[in-house]
Amino acid sequence: MLRNRRGEPGAAAASPGSLRRALAALCVTEIVSYGVIYYAFPVLAAQITAATGWSRTAVTAAYSAGNLTGAAAGIPAGRLLQRHGPRPVMTVASVLAAVSVAGIAAAPSYWWFAAAWLAAGVASAGLFYPPAFAALTVWYGPRRVQALTALTLAAGFASTIFAPLTSALAGQVDWREVYLILAAVLAAVTIPAHALALRPPWPPRSPRPAGHSPALLSEEKAALRSADRQVIASRAFLQLLTAATLCAFAQYAALVNLVPLLTGRGLSPGLAAWALGLGGAGQVAGRLCYRALDARTGTRGRATVIIAGGAAVTLLLGLLPGPAALLVTASVIAGAVRGVFTLTEATLVADQWGEGRYAVLNGVFNAPVTAAGAVAPFAGAGIAAAAGSYPAMFVILAAVAAAGAALAGTTPAAAVIPAAEAGR
Repeated sequence: MLRNRRGEPGAAAASPGSLRRALAALCVTEIVSYGVIYYAFPVLAAQITAATGWSRTAVTAAYSAGNLTGAAAGIPAGRLLQRHGPRPVMTVASVLAAVSVAGIAAAPSYWWFAAAWLAAGVASAGLFYPPAFAALTVWYGPRRVQALTALTLAAGFASTIFAPLTSALAGQVDWREVYLILAAVLAAVTIPAHALALRPPWPPRSPRPAGHSPALLSEEKAALRSADRQVIASRAFLQLLTAATLCAFAQYAALVNLVPLLTGRGLSPGLAAWALGLGGAGQVAGRLCYRALDARTGTRGRATVIIAGGAAVTLLLGLLPGPAALLVTASVIAGAVRGVFTLTEATLVADQWGEGRYAVLNGVFNAPVTAAGAVAPFAGAGIAAAAGSYPAMFVILAAVAAAGAALAGTTPAAAVIPAAEAGR
């Protein structure tokens, strides 16, 4: 059995070839999963509203409800993944996702449409970053940063590929046919990829002495659950979770409302859209720098610096009146911070509490962070309306992120789960 840099048991020995195939498969399936379930909707929302007569608010509410459902479903999904491994969980999620997207396309009523989005949200809990992060964290052990960086670099192209693809399809067929085509793509790519490529061995259950009774096994399972609860209830876990949630809320609210902020500063809609797109390029660049940052900083220090950097650039966007070149540059920097934050969030749990119970603990950790990202678009617009302007909203968001940085910086040291308790 492999051991990670903390001396804990990791995945059973896997061949380099099987690890490369699993990583390559996840890179492709994350692009397709995010592209179909997450990024196609903003392109099709206006067409859905025009074709059905449902209000834009109602249509977007169904989509957001799906995202929130995915956040809640991430907790049981993490437990299932911890117990059974990524292959069955992600394969079943792929099947459910394809059926759900087809259900969205076929929806004869708004309530059917909303129910299909809820099902898609459940599927996303087994498809998006958290389960993929859990798989790579366990399989790669001390080399996880390299694998996670490769995955997030690839997945960063989901919007680049699927936004224009969806737009091109929408120019030829109606939104229902677009979603049917995307459901077919999702099924054709992710189901076989997850079923065939996610084969590296998952950590086996701890060896049991001969004659181990069901009562003792039950006691050991109860002990594991108790250890998980102790970690989740600890000040260190709750403080880091709150810090990450505040940061995610501020970053996603700023991202969604960046275009109206920039157009209000005098940029044309086209240039504002370019600034948003270049922020995506900055996100990729930030992820490329993460390995060097990981090698030179500790977990809590790294989280504090990244969240504080997000607060600073959000404040800069709120206060900077121009010129356009500086605003675009600030947008790129904000994208770089988002990119590094994604990897920071992915590694926090493993770095603080080890890899043995990562799937369970990260499922809990990720749920409020994902929920914050889901409500951020609506909440950000509400803050702008209450504050009277988008610049004022960005200043408020900067204060929210600064509070997150303060929490991260004062987080107490966390105890790694002992190796004896890392089994399933």
